[in-house]
Amino acid sequence: MLKNWLKIAFINYRKNWLSTIINILGLSVGLCVFLLIFIHWQDERSYENWIPNKENIYLVENSNATFGKLITSSYPELAVSKEKFDEIENFAIVNLWKDYKIRLISGGKSVFTTNAKVTDNFFEFFPYEKVAGDLKNAVNGDGKIAISEETAKVLFGDDYSNCIGRKLQLDDSENKSYVVSAVYKLPTSNTVFRPGFVMKHPNFLNKNKYDDQWTNYSYVGYFKLKPGTDVQDLEKKLSNLLWENEKITMKKWGEKIDEKNKSKVSLTPISKMKLDAKSEGVDKGDKKSIMILLGLSALILLLSGINLINLKTAQASQRAKEVGIRKVVGSTKSKLILQFLIETFMICLVAYIIAFAMVELLLPSYNKFLGKDIKLDNGQLFIYTGLLLLVFSLISGLIPAIYLSNFKPINTLKGNFARSRQGVWLRNSILTLQLIISSFFIICSLIIHTQVGYMMNKDLGFKGDQVIRIQFKKAGWKDDYISKKYLRLKNEVSKIAGVQDITSSVFNIGNGLINSSSVKNAIDTTKSISSVGVGGIDYNFFKFYKIKFVAGRDLDLRYASDTISGAIANETFVKKMGWNAKQALGKEILPGWEEKKKYKILGVVKDFYVTGVDKPVDPVVMFNYDRNWVKNNVQNLQIKLSGNDIDGTLERIKEFWLTKAEPGYPFDYEFVDKQFARTFEKFQKQQTLFTTLNIVVLVIALLGLFALSSLLIEQKLKDVAIKKTLGADGKTIIWDLTKRFLLICSFAVLLSIPISYYAMNEWLKDFSYRIEMPVWPYILSMILLLILTFSVVSFKAYRATKINLVKYLKYE
Repeated sequence: MLKNWLKIAFINYRKNWLSTIINILGLSVGLCVFLLIFIHWQDERSYENWIPNKENIYLVENSNATFGKLITSSYPELAVSKEKFDEIENFAIVNLWKDYKIRLISGGKSVFTTNAKVTDNFFEFFPYEKVAGDLKNAVNGDGKIAISEETAKVLFGDDYSNCIGRKLQLDDSENKSYVVSAVYKLPTSNTVFRPGFVMKHPNFLNKNKYDDQWTNYSYVGYFKLKPGTDVQDLEKKLSNLLWENEKITMKKWGEKIDEKNKSKVSLTPISKMKLDAKSEGVDKGDKKSIMILLGLSALILLLSGINLINLKTAQASQRAKEVGIRKVVGSTKSKLILQFLIETFMICLVAYIIAFAMVELLLPSYNKFLGKDIKLDNGQLFIYTGLLLLVFSLISGLIPAIYLSNFKPINTLKGNFARSRQGVWLRNSILTLQLIISSFFIICSLIIHTQVGYMMNKDLGFKGDQVIRIQFKKAGWKDDYISKKYLRLKNEVSKIAGVQDITSSVFNIGNGLINSSSVKNAIDTTKSISSVGVGGIDYNFFKFYKIKFVAGRDLDLRYASDTISGAIANETFVKKMGWNAKQALGKEILPGWEEKKKYKILGVVKDFYVTGVDKPVDPVVMFNYDRNWVKNNVQNLQIKLSGNDIDGTLERIKEFWLTKAEPGYPFDYEFVDKQFARTFEKFQKQQTLFTTLNIVVLVIALLGLFALSSLLIEQKLKDVAIKKTLGADGKTIIWDLTKRFLLICSFAVLLSIPISYYAMNEWLKDFSYRIEMPVWPYILSMILLLILTFSVVSFKAYRATKINLVKYLKYE
């Protein structure tokens, strides 16, 4: 029986070779796209699975009215909570910033690597595999340092296991020496915790006043909870404790207390931290984009299934007599369904194999696009996709299987099934759904292109072309070392041929503001702004970036008052204080970064973007870099290059940097325009992926439409022959064959409009500066789909007008 079923299946595959190829091609592409997005999602979900008891370890996050959502906590919040609440077994602090690197030196060798500043119990929370030494006591005192296996290999060669007790020099603030206490092996699985070395946080070596402040958000903290803890109840307790202590500080500083905007504490499981962190997280992934793409790839897979269902039902008239005869000779309905399901499964299995081959070929390029190293070595992936194959085959095969098995022998043997209303209704409904999905993708793709284009072309408020930024390394804090180093480097680099100008600032355009604080009106202290960007700048900063003044003047080095208390504000700050630009001139403010010292506003500049244009411009107060604590925070050169010989100038700067400025460190630089453009990267990738998916959807839909129209028009060839005999011209026949498809297309686009509008309105909510919802993508979608539908169907309809009339008129 099975052998006969397979013979029948291959006969039908060969007979309908075009629709078979289209089915396999469509399913292969659909499965390939889904698998690529799926393995990305699985990869993001696999972070921190290596940690034992991960289900009991939680990242501590905070949110308040002043700073918004924070990944950092204060030391009292962590320590007092642990003592106060029995549910908390312990806490750990791990300050790990992957973009901040320090040089370790041993003898004549050095390594430039990331680090983690932690509490003593770090290796209890994160039990790396021990290579040498004692991990338990690796960082429990001053002068101890634990290094990774990779770091040890660079510094001590292949004999790194004997490095315990050896001394290293840390090229940071004081060039201090440390003793290697342990060597650990980093996990091979996905993790955000990959420090090149680990040391005790310097704040915990000696008691300091800042660690008694509940509002000193400086530490990334983790709680280890006892099994069975009610996490939501604990979050409420922690939030109440934090808010009560923050209110004490706010009363002390005379700040307004808003009970409606209480501070809140959130606990995020460490195994879900990568995607579900409430704040910016630790190397946080873009869950929303992944879920959107996963949903869209599922739609593409659905579209492939729709093609399969539609083509199978369209072939019904060809197999109607076969079903009728089999029922007459005793075949049961269940056997017919099983036979058709096996036929569908065979097509899906071939498509599944081809899809995996396509994934393997595309994976290197996909990894490069994502900046990842995903491999097809996860056994669970094959289990999940195998189950998907079975479910997909069952769903996509069951509808046509039941449909075909329900044929009535008396009707099918008479050959009148092609005129069945049920058959027409089912095909039209499925085709409508197919075109709704296609229209949805076209509309969304056009709107995404428009929004990203709007961001890319928006006036940024500054001119950053041909400007590079180089971070120089800290090598001391005493005696204004960093500000002096900046002046020395600025003076020497300015002599290099091709360098036009140099400036600096404590914030980095493209990376956002680093420091913020509250600012009050010096006369009416009830008027204040809770979070204002601190903008220490060089004197030529505004001229360098061609930032325009809307009122007042720039800082002037000739006036001592300018360098001591003068300030420049941006438009956003002025508006939030309740002034216009002219009213702000001469006004005095009390900044939170300096106790009781008044700053005088000398000028107001036009708003310029420091972060991406998807976020609002922050209020900023700017002043000269060589005052107060800012002296030791301006640690970059922003260099404007001549357009005549950019490559040559970069080579000359590199040579100076590697030989004179900072020997032993890599020469890292970034173009400010390109760095700022990276703030659009997430949305540009969404645009690229959505465009790719849109092309895939249209190809699958149009191939399916071509195959379907071919089958349906072939069923009408006798009608075409009769019409031609009666004198109908080619245009009339083509229109008769295509108008039903055009009506279905128009109806489908109309149905897709509210769905697309809702989806895009939700997507645009992520942008503070967004386009108004345009109408033209909806109109263009209908025009484009009508043209494509007419082109595909009319091609086959035109071929139908060239048939041999005698052949079809004599047939019965």
